[in-house]
Amino acid sequence: MNTSTAVTTEQNNIKPADVVVRGSASGFLQEVVSGKHHLRADAPASAGRSDAGPGPYDYLLIALGVCTSMTVGLYARRKQWSLENITVSLWHSRIHAKDCEECETKEGMLDRIEVEVDLTGSLTPEQHAKLMEIAAKCPVHRTFTSEINIQLRAAPKSTAS
Repeated sequence: MNTSTAVTTEQNNIKPADVVVRGSASGFLQEVVSGKHHLRADAPASAGRSDAGPGPYDYLLIALGVCTSMTVGLYARRKQWSLENITVSLWHSRIHAKDCEECETKEGMLDRIEVEVDLTGSLTPEQHAKLMEIAAKCPVHRTFTSEINIQLRAAPKSTAS
């Protein structure tokens, strides 16, 4: 975010954005700024694109995987358990709702995220079970499984003329 935008935002008592994404209308490549971090996003090669960065669903999986790993690691450190490494593998797919026994929705398609957590270290079976329970309680997991209110609005300078 440039300085003039930050000043204008602060003067209007609006919090600066946590993440800013910019892209050209001519393609899919996006530049992402999150604080001091600069990332890229793109559509995958399988969609005939340049694949110059992770795609939108990849970033969803990244958020969940990182949060899961951090949450499990923090819990194990607090308990001083002998957890050495955490590997979180994730998959996204679309499934028919009727094929999901545990889902409330029974019509149409649903998004499914599969998460596999591999914990290494000298853990008792009870410690391992507790860490798996904690994995499902990471803040991003809770966000994905709760009601989400997304408020979309046009930026003041982008209104049609």
